[in-house]
Amino acid sequence: MSMRPGDTTPEAWAIMEEGIRKMSPAARVRRSIDLTILAHRFALARLRQLHPDDDERTLRLRLAARYIDPAILRRAFGFQA
Repeated sequence: MSMRPGDTTPEAWAIMEEGIRKMSPAARVRRSIDLTILAHRFALARLRQLHPDDDERTLRLRLAARYIDPAILRRAFGFQA
């Protein structure tokens, strides 16, 4: 299915893959969305540490800058990371 992380035993990875295979497509999409939201929360927490004086809009634009081309971000929001 996918590459096993280096810190995971083959046995543990096989159990993980089996669990994923048993999930419905909708459940897999939901899990994917949940993990993306969690990753964004972690990233925002880190950005808050690095830029404690930034307002929420600026922090979210900094997060978006990780995914959106800088030229597009600048044109759309007038923001340069």
